[in-house]
Amino acid sequence: MTAYALAHLMPAEPHPDVAEYLERIQSTLDPFGGRFLVHGAPVDVREGSWPGHLVIIGFPTGADARAWYDSPAYRKILPLRADHIEGDLVIVDGVEPGHDSAEMGRAMRAALQPSRK
Repeated sequence: MTAYALAHLMPAEPHPDVAEYLERIQSTLDPFGGRFLVHGAPVDVREGSWPGHLVIIGFPTGADARAWYDSPAYRKILPLRADHIEGDLVIVDGVEPGHDSAEMGRAMRAALQPSRK
């Protein structure tokens, strides 16, 4: 199942270390099948607030995403970004083929019904 690394990065001043991080990150993604899906695009906020930027990287599996994040190559360059840009990064699995949100809603509704004994 496809998995995603999502980063919500706060605004920051340009820094040479961040430029180096950007120059080197793709080579850390390649061995794990990672590719940028969203990177630096403007965020059109429709609800709530969203200070900062969004980065989404797709991976073939959750195991690939976790292996990339934990890899020596990525851990080596991570401080180049993290020391200069605050943010959050999460890894999340995508949905299975055939995912049905209506079925999820029905299951939730059923769980909310009082049980009859």
